[in-house]
Amino acid sequence: MSKNKTSTIELHVELDENKIPEKLSWTAQDGGIDNEEAKAMMLSVWDSKAQETLRIDLWTKDMPVDEMKLFFHQTLVEMSNTFHRATQDEKMTATMKDFCDYFAEKLELNK
Repeated sequence: MSKNKTSTIELHVELDENKIPEKLSWTAQDGGIDNEEAKAMMLSVWDSKAQETLRIDLWTKDMPVDEMKLFFHQTLVEMSNTFHRATQDEKMTATMKDFCDYFAEKLELNK
């Protein structure tokens, strides 16, 4: 019988006295990431029993709004790509990508 491999991803959140994130970092040794700093993160976990998504959304208090807009746009684009890989649903993927284009246009991210 083969032995299963375990991989660990660590998230570190440094909070100020009001429990506002000041510093975020993460480690994923299998991916070559070691204590890399980040300004924002979104984590979604599917609870199959409750049939609901559990989320952690964090960003540091010094995250600039213009970077947050880019972060959201890039996250939406990658969610579209992931949706396509998971479902092969071409029509909905195209609709999602159209929204991403609209989002970028309205926020003037393509300039």
